[in-house]
Amino acid sequence: MVDRSGHLRAVDALLKRFPVVSVLGPRQVGKTTLARQIFERRGRGDWFDCEDPRDLARLAEPMRILSRVQGLVVIDEIQRRPELFPALRVLADRRPTRTRFLVLGSASGDLLRQSGESLAGRVAYHELPGLCPQEVGPLRADQLWLRGGFPRSFTARSLRDSVRWRQEFIRTFLERDVPQLGVGVPATSLRRFWTMLAHVHGNVLNWSELGRSLGVSDHGVRSYCDLLEHTFMVRLLKPWHANLSKRQVKAPKVYLRDTGILHTLLDIQDRRQLERHPKVGASFEGFFVESLVLQLGARPEECFFWATHAGAELDLLVVRGKTRRGFEIKLTDEPEVTPSMRIALEDLGLDHLDVVHSGGETFPLSDRIRAVSMDLVWQDVLPLRP
Repeated sequence: MVDRSGHLRAVDALLKRFPVVSVLGPRQVGKTTLARQIFERRGRGDWFDCEDPRDLARLAEPMRILSRVQGLVVIDEIQRRPELFPALRVLADRRPTRTRFLVLGSASGDLLRQSGESLAGRVAYHELPGLCPQEVGPLRADQLWLRGGFPRSFTARSLRDSVRWRQEFIRTFLERDVPQLGVGVPATSLRRFWTMLAHVHGNVLNWSELGRSLGVSDHGVRSYCDLLEHTFMVRLLKPWHANLSKRQVKAPKVYLRDTGILHTLLDIQDRRQLERHPKVGASFEGFFVESLVLQLGARPEECFFWATHAGAELDLLVVRGKTRRGFEIKLTDEPEVTPSMRIALEDLGLDHLDVVHSGGETFPLSDRIRAVSMDLVWQDVLPLRP
């Protein structure tokens, strides 16, 4: 069993305050399941799936059909019908408010742009990510790391079934989902680029080197990366530029957001292969970067990494207002304080620095630095204050 009640409560709360709520996330992450739970609890309304030809026919005249509905209107995969947003704007402004709209989308870039143009002040956004350790329980964190957070991959009856599901997901994403977004990128080219990113997962991006390897311009590489970022496959962690005399790294780091997809692209099928793979440390780091961002409740614009050309670095820096929290992630059960940690602590003015490690205990390492067990992150790392 997995527990997604936190997302259920969050979306419910937004629906009480906004006429339109947009739930964003990758395909197959559970948006429709979440929406059905909310829809069934509310008891009245209507449901439209923009991938169903019958529903598309019903929406041919959106003002006529949607204006009649009272209760909750769910519109799934709305990025396929961006022309609905002007109608939603008009309907959201009706008084008294008898209808709420829950729209689901799998492509943040297009959806945010379209809804931002038409629904400013009327819409709230909620991102539904893959499963996280809080939702599956710490005893299954290792399984989550290996299989990734897509529900059908994580809950598959066997590891073989999980691997097969992820292989089919990648194929379908490249051959069907991307073309449906109107993006003219050949599936073979995008898969090659995605695999290249898997091999540099956790590294600072070198756009020119990637472009030469792929045989495209820097601009082409950036557009490929934007596509994967806007479809929730990739996280680009921005560099933090402190006002220091030291030369600092200014290119972003790249992570594949789902470690199950990462492992499939690297042809890692079981735990033994993972432990022997050169990218095991980077995979562990990416798993906890993603998990910590969710645990903290941090927005993308609050998350950074930091590195200097002299070698000092910090895996994750989260900045909200005057609060600065730092995290190092180490695949070791014997963490220790390094000179790099001390430099980051002082140069960045961190409140404190947590070293997430693979051991079983949380304990202080020095003043403002502590070791946090991977099994206890969910109780020992407190969310950011609003």
